[in-house]
Amino acid sequence: MSKPQFVYVSYIETTPEKLWEALTSSEFTRQYWFGAEVRSDWKVGSPFALLLDGEVTDSGEILQADPPRLLSYSFKHHKFAELRSEPISRVVFTIEPFGSLVRLTVLHDGFVEGGKYLGAVSNGWPAILSQLKSLLETGKLLGIPRAALNKGFDAK
Repeated sequence: MSKPQFVYVSYIETTPEKLWEALTSSEFTRQYWFGAEVRSDWKVGSPFALLLDGEVTDSGEILQADPPRLLSYSFKHHKFAELRSEPISRVVFTIEPFGSLVRLTVLHDGFVEGGKYLGAVSNGWPAILSQLKSLLETGKLLGIPRAALNKGFDAK
């Protein structure tokens, strides 16, 4: 039996290099990830942290980094008590040229059956990735409220 996972595929009118920069630069992530900053040197084995309002909300380790094609890191949630006990998960970004577009596949796995974390990321990732696509293609955000990150998840 396969374990629960989240997969999201998007086609973005950009270059692999620009998308890589958007995924790894706090200057970009602050814009589309609702103010969140990514921190890492993006080398395999290096620490990764996601900060929101100066607080580390998630952390992990870089598992794979092959710019501008593949980025993977472990992901441990810290912010909400209900999610802290869930195991470390994994995020994989696969970036593939597709004609004049780039195909971005986001795989987030390592969830426990019946856990709350899969539901939380299943709401968060579409909001984040929709903002990313809009920013790269138009230079504008969609105006999705930060509350969309927790839609369907009763965060306290």
